[in-house]
Amino acid sequence: MFKAFVEHKSRSTQATPRRGFMIEVDGSMLEGGGQLLRVSVALSAVTGKSIRVFNIRAKRSNPGLRPQHLKAVEAVAKLVGARISGLNVASREIEFVPSRAEARDLEIDVGTAGSVGLILQAMMPAMAFAPGPMTVVIKGGTNNPMAPPIDFLDRVLFPALRSLGVSASLELVRRGFYPRGQGIVKVRMHPVMSVSPVALAEFGEVRRISGLAYSSRLPDHIVNRMVSASKLMLSKAGYSDIPIIQEVLQQGDPRCAVDPGCGTILVAELSSGGIVAGDSIGERGKPAEEVGTEAAQELTEQLERRAPVDRHLGDQLAVWMGLAKGTSVMRVCELTLHMLTCVEVIQRIVGARFTVDGEKEKPATITCEGIGLENRAIRGA
Repeated sequence: MFKAFVEHKSRSTQATPRRGFMIEVDGSMLEGGGQLLRVSVALSAVTGKSIRVFNIRAKRSNPGLRPQHLKAVEAVAKLVGARISGLNVASREIEFVPSRAEARDLEIDVGTAGSVGLILQAMMPAMAFAPGPMTVVIKGGTNNPMAPPIDFLDRVLFPALRSLGVSASLELVRRGFYPRGQGIVKVRMHPVMSVSPVALAEFGEVRRISGLAYSSRLPDHIVNRMVSASKLMLSKAGYSDIPIIQEVLQQGDPRCAVDPGCGTILVAELSSGGIVAGDSIGERGKPAEEVGTEAAQELTEQLERRAPVDRHLGDQLAVWMGLAKGTSVMRVCELTLHMLTCVEVIQRIVGARFTVDGEKEKPATITCEGIGLENRAIRGA
């Protein structure tokens, strides 16, 4: 069903509007959330195509732009000197008209515990195709339950991007938890001429599992209990001798968050080059053992599906597949609505051709003929 649906949409979007035309994107389609807006703006910035996004977050209980979405659009706009209309809280429609990409360092303050990682995901395509290296410092939430933790970007997304030829590094300066955030992340990226296609179709075998259990302003035993619970769950699944780094931050340490918090991330490296992760974050009243168990359970359940791309990485790589030079193929642990939404937006804006073979909430294979975007600034140097 999804295969036929996506192929039909791909054929209908071959004639991508020329530069100077306003591409219309319905923000209520499929998942209908903030991800659709971020992907749309990211693609507009990197391709130079103007867009109008309407019905923004129409399927949410509080539709329209929230502060964190507004900050993401503002951040991307700064990279390419974009002109924006409709950019205010609760707005359900924006127009984004990009200008010229500039290689300049930026500092961005989310002002809340809104996800630093989600803003970075929107910015990175334009950063990669900038005329020179860039450093971006973002202040906000590094670990919250509504987005992949910053540790996921560092340990899963960035290694995947480096395999595509994207040179990027991440430094966690300070953690930031709800409610105040105030975490600090520094990202350095060097420009690329073009992006290599994704080649992650085979699972291979699990070569190594490692992890990180972290806390700020909490007793030391919290991390110990998370680690013990993770190792117990992994041992039941047949995985032993798992190294898990313990990060216990207290007041006075420059990396310590301003609010208490904790979490765990576990990462499996595959012989095929794939990386699969499971993570969980602590919440008030949630036992540390539950946090550790959840992370291990998420990891083992995905490994059982024998796919080299985890459920969170899939939709994050989709944008890069659309921009890549050549045919990309990846097999994801779970075909999510996020993934299907990304595919539709990418096809609509850049004209990449996707085929999705699989059923929702099950493993699936995604193939994409990328547009082969080239960095004009480097090409003309």
